[in-house]
Amino acid sequence: MPTPASHHSADVIRSAIASRLLLLTLILLWRSLASPYDTSAGLDPRCLSDPSPSRSPRVQPLLPRIGSAIERSIVWDGVYYVRISQCGYEYEQTYAFFPLLPICISLLSRTVLSPLVSVIGYRAVLGLSGYLISNMAFVLAALYFYRLSLIILKDPEASFRASMLFCFNPASIFYSSIYSESLYALFSVGGVFHLLSGFSNVAVVWLTLSGLSRSNGMLNAGYVLFQAMHRANEALFLRKKIWLAMQVLAVAVLRAICIFVPFMAFQIFGYYNLCHGQPADEKRPWCNRNLAIMYNYVQSKYWGVGFLAYFQIKQLPNFLLASPILSLALSSIISYARSRPRQFLSLGFLNETTEVSYSSVDEIQEHTVPKNCENQDIRHRKQIGKGVDPCMVKNVPEKKHYLSPLVLPFILHLGFMAATAFFVMHVQVATRFLSASAPLYWFASYMIISTSGSSRQWGYTIWAYSAAYILLGSLLFSNFYPFT
Repeated sequence: MPTPASHHSADVIRSAIASRLLLLTLILLWRSLASPYDTSAGLDPRCLSDPSPSRSPRVQPLLPRIGSAIERSIVWDGVYYVRISQCGYEYEQTYAFFPLLPICISLLSRTVLSPLVSVIGYRAVLGLSGYLISNMAFVLAALYFYRLSLIILKDPEASFRASMLFCFNPASIFYSSIYSESLYALFSVGGVFHLLSGFSNVAVVWLTLSGLSRSNGMLNAGYVLFQAMHRANEALFLRKKIWLAMQVLAVAVLRAICIFVPFMAFQIFGYYNLCHGQPADEKRPWCNRNLAIMYNYVQSKYWGVGFLAYFQIKQLPNFLLASPILSLALSSIISYARSRPRQFLSLGFLNETTEVSYSSVDEIQEHTVPKNCENQDIRHRKQIGKGVDPCMVKNVPEKKHYLSPLVLPFILHLGFMAATAFFVMHVQVATRFLSASAPLYWFASYMIISTSGSSRQWGYTIWAYSAAYILLGSLLFSNFYPFT
């Protein structure tokens, strides 16, 4: 007999697919009703490093109108990702875009989709590859989000509600476009899921890939370090094993370094391409710094990113555009901090209760499974992950939920991300920058079912906000108008 968890997993997959089909329908609708603000997306200049047509086949396609329509749909950052996939990193500003998505686009277009080059054209195949990768990655990310939610919330119904909110999140248009959001969500959420499921080495690989997709992926090393600090604390003060504590910390540092490697390797790659062997008077300003990191320079020079750089009167509309997601983030953080002040301020080392340990999630789960579930079909246990029993998550008391101690590292991560979005980045980007943060959806999920009338009203407001941004985003973004 299917468990609630396995039943919801199938529903989550169907909902994720349905949400992508909805976005596709809206995009086609708005593109047919409105004229694009910028029509230059279809331009395809030859690659600087390879002027011959061999690298970018320019055969006359059999269905040029379809190919042209796909090319015109490539807008905003998608133009950069497709160009990088086609020509590599030609310009300094392209180094703001991390290489995982371009690599995947290039591989898919040169293998599975290569027969379509003669049908719709090479650049259209690159665009189609990007769309397929983003949408497939999103469906998998939604499934992993549900599985992660089960571990944290231990409530299939709440986890399912949160997953539905994720499937129809306000930044949905970016998860269906040629953007890195889907890959980042898949590898960051999936990586933390594997970490909490006991597969630490697998988790490091996934979190490393999240750092190869977006610069903020390296922040996911915090989950590894947070878990290690609590395990070391337990080993040192409860088990009195100093050597074990040192071993735990050493392994965690090595794993964190692995997650940082993509960012540093990409900076070295950029330095070699743009600085190495260049005459001193022709080197870019950042090449001569002691720590030649190009990322901050590129973000500042070409996009005006910097601390308080966006605090201008003319940017007030963008602050208003980002205010819903920032308000939701702030509310979720304050709600948790007010309910768990001691735990929040001590980073979890001083808990209000002893209901869970950060250092031994699997051990807690083994001891809390009800006796009448001991003989449950082992296949159901494996459907979610190691140490996660569907029977157990159904029988945990209601009081855990969003206020579970296991939510704390996610809250801390969200707080850092929200502060960065507000004080450093283009603030309107906050909607998609924070869209993969699980606490937003966990908090909203419990607001929707709250017995408090005001909380439930806010829950419905969150749904309305998501729906409005999906409609607005699909209209503006697909027609090359500014949107987050």
